[in-house]
Amino acid sequence: MGRHRKKSESAINRWGARAAVVAGVTAAGFGTEVSAQAQPLWSAGPLWPAGPLWSAGPEVPAGPEIPDLPSVPALPGLPALLPPAPVTAPCSAHARACFRLSTNEGWLMDSGKVTYGPTPVSFGRPGYETPPGVFRVNFKEIYHWSTLHNAEMRYAVFFNGDIATHIGPIEEPSHGCVRMTPDGARAFFEYLEPGDVVEVVE
Repeated sequence: MGRHRKKSESAINRWGARAAVVAGVTAAGFGTEVSAQAQPLWSAGPLWPAGPLWSAGPEVPAGPEIPDLPSVPALPGLPALLPPAPVTAPCSAHARACFRLSTNEGWLMDSGKVTYGPTPVSFGRPGYETPPGVFRVNFKEIYHWSTLHNAEMRYAVFFNGDIATHIGPIEEPSHGCVRMTPDGARAFFEYLEPGDVVEVVE
């Protein structure tokens, strides 16, 4: 009975000693955590006697300079980007007005260079064909009444007898005149003067 009691007391003492050690380690760890939270992370110490090397954070070094990239060559099979080609007309450098019968187009020109156009037009119907050739402006009237066809001709510019440029439905052929849109007829009226060369080509 006495021997059993001594063994029990010895076991209790060993358990108490172990508990005390665990409690001490836990307390030490807790104290270290609290101490670590209370101290700055980069305070002066044996590793940094003068304190941290930076205050707001590490300085990020600048990266290497990137050289200018070479121009990218055009892809094979694709045309290079070029400025648009200048507009040309099928008439001589003497013409101030140019018309092409086959495409129903008109241009204004100055020394061979196009200043206006192409603009859509319509010409004479069968039996009243607008003839090709080189002509000169005879006269012009902002409002003209055709007694031959009993029709008005606004912004009329006469260049071949009773044939003139004027406003008219370009979707339909005429009786020989050059029918034009309102903008086109006005541009020709304001640009052309008596004596100017008008060329009509096939």
